[in-house]
Amino acid sequence: MSDPAPTAPGSGPPLLAAEAALEIGRDSGVPRQLAELNFFRLLLRRPRTAKAMSDLLVSLLAGEALGHRHRELAIMRIGWVTASAYEWTQHWRIAGQFGVPETDLLGVRDWPGHAGFDAADRAVLRAVDEAMGGAGISTATWAECDERLGTDAAIELVVAIGAWLMASIYLRATGVPLEEGVDAWPPTGSGPPDAGRKRPGRG
Repeated sequence: MSDPAPTAPGSGPPLLAAEAALEIGRDSGVPRQLAELNFFRLLLRRPRTAKAMSDLLVSLLAGEALGHRHRELAIMRIGWVTASAYEWTQHWRIAGQFGVPETDLLGVRDWPGHAGFDAADRAVLRAVDEAMGGAGISTATWAECDERLGTDAAIELVVAIGAWLMASIYLRATGVPLEEGVDAWPPTGSGPPDAGRKRPGRG
């Protein structure tokens, strides 16, 4: 049974006007740099939910335990496999700002064949694929992440996988559009050929 097709970008519920989103974000404690994004211009229709999501993402983006590289590789893998154009496009820019090379960002599309990943990178990406496969992260993969990243970082990795997988589900279900003037699926403009309908571990 195939997954249902995601909602087309821009065809979902209407976004809040930019000024309204900023005002609600200010009142509810969502940082301006998040409140102005289309992601939150829809989510701020539910201010308490937006604040909770904002707090979670901001805490993970701090990079205090899980480093920026491993977090961004995980997010880009989720964006690619789930065909989340918004997630891939946003984090292409963010990952670049944190110094992740474009070759490695492109490498997440078929990470077992990418020579630029070390053992820690591969443990992170294996954890992502196992989590998306439906059976959860295996004991062996958790142990490898724990060993190579440290326990605190491994814990944050699992939470980050859950957070950005949730974000992908939300973005695709609601059809949140890309920011104005932003091209999808950098650098080629082409997303996964199967539109995300085939998940790791599901044949």
